[in-house]
Amino acid sequence: MNTLYITSGNYYLSLDGENVVVLQSKKEIGRLPLHNLESVVTCGYAGASPALMEKCAANNISMTFLSVTGKFRAKVTGKAYGNILLRRTQYRMADDEKLALQAAKNFIIGKIYNEKSVINRAVRDYAERLDTEKLCWVSEQLKETLQMVKEAENVEMLRGYEGEAASRYFSQFNQLILQQKEEFAFDVRNRRPPLDKVNALLSFTYALLTSMCVAALEAVGLDPYAGFMHTDRPGRCSLALDLLEELRAPYADRFVLSCINKKIVDAADFEQKENGAVFLNESGRKKYLSAWQNKKTEKLTHPYLQESIEWGLVPYVQALLLARYVRGDLDGYPPFFWK
Repeated sequence: MNTLYITSGNYYLSLDGENVVVLQSKKEIGRLPLHNLESVVTCGYAGASPALMEKCAANNISMTFLSVTGKFRAKVTGKAYGNILLRRTQYRMADDEKLALQAAKNFIIGKIYNEKSVINRAVRDYAERLDTEKLCWVSEQLKETLQMVKEAENVEMLRGYEGEAASRYFSQFNQLILQQKEEFAFDVRNRRPPLDKVNALLSFTYALLTSMCVAALEAVGLDPYAGFMHTDRPGRCSLALDLLEELRAPYADRFVLSCINKKIVDAADFEQKENGAVFLNESGRKKYLSAWQNKKTEKLTHPYLQESIEWGLVPYVQALLLARYVRGDLDGYPPFFWK
């Protein structure tokens, strides 16, 4: 689970033997043995040498390139593992409206259930500090939407229910920010670009988690670009975005709230561009990514396997369960239900 994060936009990565070398203005400022790494994530402009990218691909070390605002740019991976029969089955399922809908429903059932769980946990833990009446009302609405999702007749209906649920969930998100409320006020979810600090954190965290989902799907032999709910689009990792849905609230959103409420990040960790886009600055990214690595090592009991695993392994476990479903080893894909 070792990941090298490059937080400065001016750092350039190169290869020296079996080491990745970090350069700033052509001066070496650090190096790490490649055999210690599973992945590299770089946020900036300078990039990496072709020799390093080739070496990482040969050693199955994924390289993910993000912009300083957290927008996904590109990913370098090595050989695709898994058997071709699994991917052929995946493609047939994705092209079959009935089978695609069945899989897509489970992703969205997991997503809405987890949004509901995040709200219910807040009511339980911070009842005296929150408007619990509003939160409980939204929780009941999400419960009703879950039933409608189960009865959806096509993917378009499913997307509509998912959008309504997300809107209701985010309508109460500002309540869940308990510290630094003036600096981290949240009104509505916005992206491309994010226009406030909370949305900047959400977008950046979703990008990190999406990268993990892509790697997990590739590891089990599935094609991260052939999704069941998200439509095909050149360069769009649709299946990774499908898998991301159920993990947004319990993994990414709760991490964002924790970093704000525990004051891991503050207003000084952000910058704003002329077009209004807000993003983490270099010092903010360092603190945030350090906390993200710590989050990945925290333990939980997986709801389906009933085994203790680290949070960082959750996307891999879900990808494995999805592969078993595609192969026909499971009757249905078991979503990740967080409580």
